[in-house]
Amino acid sequence: MALKRTNVYAEEGDLLLIKEAAARLGVSEAEMIREGIHRIALAHRVWDDPFVSDEETFDLGGPVDKDEIRSAVTRGHGERERRNRGGAV
Repeated sequence: MALKRTNVYAEEGDLLLIKEAAARLGVSEAEMIREGIHRIALAHRVWDDPFVSDEETFDLGGPVDKDEIRSAVTRGHGERERRNRGGAV
């Protein structure tokens, strides 16, 4: 991908943080800034097509309330933690 030069103004404190992080990671400050620009651009991208098609969705059998969602997330988190510690699910 071709790079294009641009100028931006940044707060001194932010530039210091970038300098420190770049040194710690062994990359250039410019690379850190390019990654930041790329991440924010992707975070605010508007997609023309839906993320999933109607064929890729499934019916949950009716409305799902917040308690059911909370329970499913809690169970899933617990299972992942057990797997990460090497325990059986």
